[in-house]
Amino acid sequence: MSTGQRSESEKNLPIHQLSIAHAFAGLTAKEKLYSHYLARAAWSGARIILRQVSPEANSIFDFIMEIARCCLEQFSGHWADLAVTFNVTRPELKAFLDYAAKFLSNIGNFYGSGEQKFLPEIHEDSLKAIALVSDRATALFVSIAKPMFSPQPGSLGYPSQRTQSAYDPGDVPISPEEVAYVSQTMENHGVFPENTRVRKICDGDHIIFEVFQASVERDSTVQALKSTDPKRQVHIVKGDHSMELEIVCGHLRSAAQYAANPRQKQFLEQYEQSFLTGDLGVYRESQKTWIRDTAPAVENIFGFVEPYRDPFGSRAEFEGLVAIADREETAILTKLVERSSSFIKQLPWTEGFMENHGKGPFEKALFEPPDFSSIYALAYCSSIIFAGINLPNYNDIRQECGFKNVIIANRMSAESNEADVSPFVHPSEAAVFQKHKYHSYYLWVVLHELFRHGTGKLMTEEEPGKFNFDRHNPPQDPLTKAPIGSWYRPGQTWTGVFGDLATTVDECRAELVGAYLMDNTELLALFGYSSSSQIKAQDLTYNMYVQLGVDGLRGLQNFNLEGGKWGQAHSRAHFAMLKCLLQDGNGFMTIHCNSQANELTVSVDGARIQTDGKAALRGMLLRLHMYRCTADVESCRQYYEDLSRVDRHYLEWRRIVLAQKQPKWVFVQANTFRNGEEVSLEEYEATSEGVIRSWWERKI
Repeated sequence: MSTGQRSESEKNLPIHQLSIAHAFAGLTAKEKLYSHYLARAAWSGARIILRQVSPEANSIFDFIMEIARCCLEQFSGHWADLAVTFNVTRPELKAFLDYAAKFLSNIGNFYGSGEQKFLPEIHEDSLKAIALVSDRATALFVSIAKPMFSPQPGSLGYPSQRTQSAYDPGDVPISPEEVAYVSQTMENHGVFPENTRVRKICDGDHIIFEVFQASVERDSTVQALKSTDPKRQVHIVKGDHSMELEIVCGHLRSAAQYAANPRQKQFLEQYEQSFLTGDLGVYRESQKTWIRDTAPAVENIFGFVEPYRDPFGSRAEFEGLVAIADREETAILTKLVERSSSFIKQLPWTEGFMENHGKGPFEKALFEPPDFSSIYALAYCSSIIFAGINLPNYNDIRQECGFKNVIIANRMSAESNEADVSPFVHPSEAAVFQKHKYHSYYLWVVLHELFRHGTGKLMTEEEPGKFNFDRHNPPQDPLTKAPIGSWYRPGQTWTGVFGDLATTVDECRAELVGAYLMDNTELLALFGYSSSSQIKAQDLTYNMYVQLGVDGLRGLQNFNLEGGKWGQAHSRAHFAMLKCLLQDGNGFMTIHCNSQANELTVSVDGARIQTDGKAALRGMLLRLHMYRCTADVESCRQYYEDLSRVDRHYLEWRRIVLAQKQPKWVFVQANTFRNGEEVSLEEYEATSEGVIRSWWERKI
């Protein structure tokens, strides 16, 4: 058996079915055809994600699919018969099937959440025996065995002996400074980074940075960008992921034939044009069109969307989501949206201000109510299956056109699984915590998504001499009690100024807003929680703070001790929040540590949540908000890096967390098939075999 990193040894893999049959049955025939082709487009992007994860990922995928094909064709789908034929034990077979399911669910051999590599728990010789099922499987195994079983590189990050990044492919290491140089050169020429990767080539005393741009089109000649350093050239090379994007575009064209309205047809055409040419300017226009397609029966998200896995925080992973709206749940969310302005006035940066209708200078004059929907995922092709999404990520588009929020209902339902009990909750509270967890977590995600990007005003010099605030009488910073002294200069953006901090600070601020409002009785009443309901409002508030402790501890599993780096933006945020509550909460929350028993237990004094707990959250939320509004990256970095630093007794906590590490969720999703003018739906059992079969039948 391999001796590398493993976390699910001798534990059953938790597999959650993203059930969709009921929602799919409610679609019209035309809507089913529309959703079918969109789903085909989404799944056709999987190989792009694999290429963005690791050099070996696509070949591992091919190996798993070849073994699946042989099992279906030679053994009628009976995995046990295959194992017997090649003298592989039942536990070894299970280890392979579980590895395959994890790989397929994460779309790669690194966890989508945490970015750490996971290894097969089957012995290498046993997997080699299984590979004898076909000549192709044997050849693929030879090519993947070493990287597949090697514990290093163990995580994603800037290329080194212990970390790797497929956003920077090639044999010559590239430094953070060099990536920043390439990014600045691209920005100077109006080239957006989201759909690119960079390869460094050394030519004598000159360096060439090849920027691979995702597009169907391939140029016969490269485009050289004029740069500030003649010895460091930047070339744009089109055609990255060309084959996959061509297939995606074909399915998008088919989907457009069944669009419900001209607006849907328009953004599908804009998607296609962007994927054909690599032009993200066209993609940005598609997002403006997509925002205006409000409350569709079939929702979608396509493109190079989230930059979580790029060490520099700017290149984005491909993503495709197709989902069906839940009208009843959406109606409840709409009530919250309609009342959102009154809740914004209760956030800490509005306190003491009369101007701007009581919201103060650090909040937008008008909160544009977003389209907020509860949806069921039909096809969610991404390395992370999020419970909630807020898009687009372009701040200028958000301010000009608004944004959309969605809650993924069939992903959210995994939180209600009674078997998923945290080891960090005291046994006497575990049953009640689990009973309330889904309800508390649902509201937390809802508030996170609604107020994440929709709140806050960035102090900006829009063009030389033109400010969106009174430059001669600048507003007073509630942190310093003095006029603000920093702002965004012309051409600067939040992500550009804050760089590697932007994503995790943004997520942390959003999580803080959700937690801060979780004791608001008026808000909770909108969802049916009061002092007399079966699950009381105060129950959810208490659960929220216990959850903050649990998630903060759990986040430590995604801290890379060797590199001193966090592997996941949300995990870093959760740990920073926990540390804030422990340091600034006057002891209302404690973590009981029993090193001998490998136990950590979260303890919260419910009577002091309103005073000490919320006050601690308020201080952290106000700081992050003001740093963001005023472009004060230096203060933010000092504050946030201190709060997210893992040292002293936190290292012992991390050791215990890893010892108690629970298997991560694996998701199995449905497929659609067209038969004439009808579309059928196939759902799969929540087993490793079901996950593998679902991917095999996608034929990508």
